Amino acid sequence: MGKILAGAILISALVAGAAMYYLQVYHFYEEVAADGTNDVVLTSLVTGAPEPVLYDNFTAIDANSSPIRYRACFTTAMSHAMLTETYELYERAEPLTAPDWFDCFDAQAIGLALEEGRALAFLGQRDVIYGVDRVVAITEDGRGYAWHQINRCGEVVFDGQPAPDDCPEPPQGY
Repeated sequence: MGKILAGAILISALVAGAAMYYLQVYHFYEEVAADGTNDVVLTSLVTGAPEPVLYDNFTAIDANSSPIRYRACFTTAMSHAMLTETYELYERAEPLTAPDWFDCFDAQAIGLALEEGRALAFLGQRDVIYGVDRVVAITEDGRGYAWHQINRCGEVVFDGQPAPDDCPEPPQGY
C-alpha cells in the first residue's frame, strides 16, 4: 500500500511540475498583433511624447498575467547618431529574459551589447502601465529589442510604500 501511495504522490508531483512549466513558459504568452505603424515608439527629446519610428520585421509577445512580460524584436535603418539626437536615452536598462521559444530576444546578449556600447537603450514610453516603462534597445547594425521594465516609481509603490513626490499618483488599488 505504501508503494502505491508513494507512486501516486510522485506521479502527481510530476504532473503538477509539468503543468506549472507549461503555464509559465507557453500558456500565458500571446503573439502581439502588429499594426505596422505604432508598434515601435521612442520618446522625443523635444516634445517628451512617444513617437512612432521606422521599423521592419516586428514580432512581439505579451501576457496578461504580468505587466513585465512584453518582449519585442524588430529592425530599423535609423542610425545611433540620429537616434541619440532625437530620442531620450534610458539609463538603467536591464533586459529581462524571454521564453526560450521566443528566440529573437536574448536578454544576455542584449545586456552585453548595452554594456559594451554596441547597443543603446531608449525610453519607448514612460508608464506604459503605471510604474512600468517600455524600454527599446537598438544595436549599431539596426537590430532592435523592446521590453517592459519596472521604473523607480513602480519599485517604491509596488513595495507598498507611498509614491515619491516626483512620481505620478498611483491609480486606485496600488
